[in-house]
Amino acid sequence: MEKFTKESLAKFDGKNGNPAYVAIDGVVYDVTGNPHWAEGEHHGNLAGQDLTVAIGQSPHGKSVLGNLKEVGTYEG
Repeated sequence: MEKFTKESLAKFDGKNGNPAYVAIDGVVYDVTGNPHWAEGEHHGNLAGQDLTVAIGQSPHGKSVLGNLKEVGTYEG
């Protein structure tokens, strides 16, 4: 699995044909093609970032993570 830093993860923002990745609790997930993540955005949250705090505040919480592909680890 690939290791991501804040800088390397930022490249995966879901814009201009780039894949969309998000980090949560040190794991990087691929949200590319997920209809909830059109253009790398989901309810004001942006792909290419650590969204650990945001997912903790979301109505669904971490329950959606099991449906996503893990692509690496995050060492912000």
